[in-house]
Amino acid sequence: MLSTISLTPWLIAVGLNTVLLAIVWIAPKKLLTLAGILHAWVLGVLIWGTLGWQGYLVVTFYFLVGSAVTRIGMEQKEAAGIAEKRSGARGPENVWGSALTGALCALGTLFVAPPYRSLLLLGYVASFSTKLSDTCGSEVGKAYGKRTFLITTLQPAARGTEGAVSLEGTLAGVVGSIAIALVGSGVGLISLTDVFFCAMAAFIATNIESVLGATVQSKFDWLTNEVVNFINTLIGAVVAVLLVLASRWLS
Repeated sequence: MLSTISLTPWLIAVGLNTVLLAIVWIAPKKLLTLAGILHAWVLGVLIWGTLGWQGYLVVTFYFLVGSAVTRIGMEQKEAAGIAEKRSGARGPENVWGSALTGALCALGTLFVAPPYRSLLLLGYVASFSTKLSDTCGSEVGKAYGKRTFLITTLQPAARGTEGAVSLEGTLAGVVGSIAIALVGSGVGLISLTDVFFCAMAAFIATNIESVLGATVQSKFDWLTNEVVNFINTLIGAVVAVLLVLASRWLS
């Protein structure tokens, strides 16, 4: 039977997420749909219950910064037909497309003992580092990219084209990945050295995602943006772990 102490984080998670997401619902700017709020509640409870306030702060940082970046140049992007649907309000598909990898890493920490638990924590932070890199790169590129190229051919492409990249978007993505990794390091989930591995993994994963967008995404109906987001974050988490293991092996 679970002890009272072991239940405490979960009870806090239920209460905190209920209050915070109620505020999100009544806020004038809709950051989540109603269904998105319900799914975000489940995610928030899961993260707080497994990783405490430290893990919760990382996913909250992603949500707030990602939502803010999505609204950059919204009128311009809507006029061009390249804005996120629902004016950026996230639904269930967005919640899990962005956070399923992180949620799996968080759940895994309940069953994996040290020192391997640290690899799951790294995967958790790296997954959100990758997703914020993708969000910043995409949204800043669509709003401010002066010269946009298709990643596979380097031929000029219109803003918002699947697989298109820009210098402005790429730099924004790097900054976003480092910023959230620093949050993860600051709360003790990963080391300061791991910030570098998260940024490297995010850069690799987001470029692989761009290649997928330019080559195969349009060929398969099931390969939606949300599925690609999951693949992207999974690659980011796996690459970060592999980079750390390789650095340990070489040292």
